[in-house]
Amino acid sequence: MKRFLFKFVEASSSRKGRWVTLIIWVLIVGALSSMFPNVQKVTNNGAANLPNHKMSVQAEKVIKKQFPNETGIPLLLVWYRDGGLEQKDYGLIADLYNQLDKAPLSAQNFIPPLGKLPPQALTSSASEDGTSIVTPIFMKKDATTDELKADLNVLKKQLIELDSPSIYNKKLSENGLHIRFTGPVGISTDASALFGQADVTLLIATILLVLVLLIILYRSPILAIVPIIGVGFAYGATSPILGLLAEKGTIVVDSQAVSIMTVLLFGAGTDYCLFLVSKYRECLLEEENKYKALQQAIRHSGGAILVSAITVVLSLCTLLLAQFGSYHRFAVPFSLAILIMGIAALTLLPALLSIFGRVSFYPFIPRTEEMIRKIERQKGKNIRRSKPHSKFSENLGKWVTRKPWTVILLSVIILGILASFAPRIQYTQNLLESFPKDMASREGFDLMKEHFSPGELAPVRIIINTEGKNVELLDRLSELSIVDTISEPTKGKENKEILAFDVNLNTNPYDTKAVEAIPMIEKQIALALKDAKITPDKHYWIGGETSSLYDTEATTARDMKVIVPVVVVIIAALLLMYLRSIVAMVYLILTVLFSYVSALGAGWLLIHYGMGIPAIQGLIPLYAFVFLVALGEDYNIFMISSIWKNRKNQSHHKAIAKGVSETSSVITSAGLILAGTFAVLATLPIQVLLQFGIITAIGVLLDTFVVRPLLVPAITTVLGRFAFWPGKLWRKREKASSEFNE
Repeated sequence: MKRFLFKFVEASSSRKGRWVTLIIWVLIVGALSSMFPNVQKVTNNGAANLPNHKMSVQAEKVIKKQFPNETGIPLLLVWYRDGGLEQKDYGLIADLYNQLDKAPLSAQNFIPPLGKLPPQALTSSASEDGTSIVTPIFMKKDATTDELKADLNVLKKQLIELDSPSIYNKKLSENGLHIRFTGPVGISTDASALFGQADVTLLIATILLVLVLLIILYRSPILAIVPIIGVGFAYGATSPILGLLAEKGTIVVDSQAVSIMTVLLFGAGTDYCLFLVSKYRECLLEEENKYKALQQAIRHSGGAILVSAITVVLSLCTLLLAQFGSYHRFAVPFSLAILIMGIAALTLLPALLSIFGRVSFYPFIPRTEEMIRKIERQKGKNIRRSKPHSKFSENLGKWVTRKPWTVILLSVIILGILASFAPRIQYTQNLLESFPKDMASREGFDLMKEHFSPGELAPVRIIINTEGKNVELLDRLSELSIVDTISEPTKGKENKEILAFDVNLNTNPYDTKAVEAIPMIEKQIALALKDAKITPDKHYWIGGETSSLYDTEATTARDMKVIVPVVVVIIAALLLMYLRSIVAMVYLILTVLFSYVSALGAGWLLIHYGMGIPAIQGLIPLYAFVFLVALGEDYNIFMISSIWKNRKNQSHHKAIAKGVSETSSVITSAGLILAGTFAVLATLPIQVLLQFGIITAIGVLLDTFVVRPLLVPAITTVLGRFAFWPGKLWRKREKASSEFNE
């Protein structure tokens, strides 16, 4: 199978096959793009994240059935004036609601009769300090994001006509009346617009960064374009396939997944291209025929590229095991993107290199010694020789094998210091904190948080099935220090024995303290039901935002426990199959895990102490783990495969030194590009992407400059022939160390 695969790959780079391969890719991408929608047109940012069996989700179902609310989805208008709201402000509110009553918005479902109320009634609903008031507009539940955006634009125009353009746009620190749209409608439309802008910015920034880095590293404009072409074709095939799957309802794709997928394609895709390009350049220094040189490069690097791609694809597929929706939705887009990119790297890229040949490396064209002498005779001047490896790479390989214990000690100290900060990381599940502080809907939410009772922002909704018995629950809950007020219970629509009431906490319902209170509330409910001779199981539900955050924390923790060992097992199996060494498999996995923990610690240092961000999003550790472990093993595989090949006809030390020198430059180049593409995420105004980009970029850099060129070859040196156990190679005796010194 492997032999057939590489015969097929080599055929795609032959004199005739190269054009056929290119035409096939053009036809495939053209057909897919014309038949199916672009994935960005079918994204869904409102998909549920929690599984149906979670308490908060079950509570919502009971609420919809027993306590139906037909008013719709709320858009909250937060009115604020620093010195206190004035009579004319209340008059403006009345005028707006009179207009909405006469000429409703297209997606408007219901509005309270605020236009008919006297000013005194509105005043009583204002905050205690008199600076703020919140008024709702309820929108239709089936309204699309585009419809809601259009209605918000109409609403802004009405406000401008009634007051002035500054009412919505001026900063909160300025004098005068301010209004901000928030609540579910305001937040969702702002988030959609934010991701839409981010996608364009991200794509342009990523392409420019990759082009600049490739030109700087390889000093060849043509070579900089070749990987971009490969990635472009891969994206052109991936996007419509995902668009089709999303349109048919087979998968759900959100904007966040599309953003990260773009970065992943350019980063990992360019890496695969560089693995082949670097080997092709080496072969061109020894082989005059460009087709034979390319086929030699494919035979030498194709296996590493194939195993690397499979490793990443299978690792990303493990996200299908996740229960949390955001994790689960990443699996198909990411794994499909890498799969198609891997195919492109082994078919389209060889075809492009075959077409361009040595010109790809212009102006520093690699030639054999005989070709150089021939040109020198014709031109009568000396031609600069290209070296396969830099002097620094050769010296690095020798130093690592001569001073392995020193290298190991230095590497462990560096990684260990960074890893020591990982246990200190504070996490948050509040996704609203991911958005920019100056985003209108977040400003509105912050105004509500500052000027109203914290618990009123998102009460904890408790539902109990009393079975007609007297359940003494209110007194129990009132005794909890975190509880502020409790509403009067209401009876269910279909089952009058089901009661519901709201519990307002005396702290921000999105804070960690509030989330940690959910088990305490649950315990008191269970005790109250037991006292009433009712089995707690299936007789109570806890809903609301705080309960949802608690379930999110539990679900993501469960996913971490399931996915992490599965990823490790998959990578271990692939390494074992490829290297046939248990020992190598163990220390390669341990080093990449060590690097991952160090990246978390280093990321916390920069994000918390450097940028002043109080907590990291709770989704980050698993995101970073899957990417860093899978992509980190890419570099492991590429370098170790070089050492393994060299070991067949060289001493242990020489094989390692040459393996480091052969792969050092390409891994450094690939690592810088991959880290750079992930770092682009840090330029976006969305904190979850910023934090993910920073931590992943740091992890890639640690892999590039510490783990791969230093720690792994040093460990391989110390282990000697046992590094290959139980493969056949470990039995070969090492040649005398003097041979190496020579």
